[in-house]
Amino acid sequence: MVTTCDQAAVRGKFYWPSASLQAPVHLDGRVHQYLSEKAQLKGVSLDDLVNDLLKKTIELSWKLES
Repeated sequence: MVTTCDQAAVRGKFYWPSASLQAPVHLDGRVHQYLSEKAQLKGVSLDDLVNDLLKKTIELSWKLES
């Protein structure tokens, strides 16, 4: 079996040590539908609504822990 390699390839060409990756979050279908409707009624994006809800939940959790 003969294998070939592209000699023009460069290892690490697209590597940035300071890059931060954001993992996608997948919502349950019913949760997505509910939150999408709420976001539309408020006139905000789904991302903004979910982030606000999570931030408030985290703040509440911190207050309950202390």
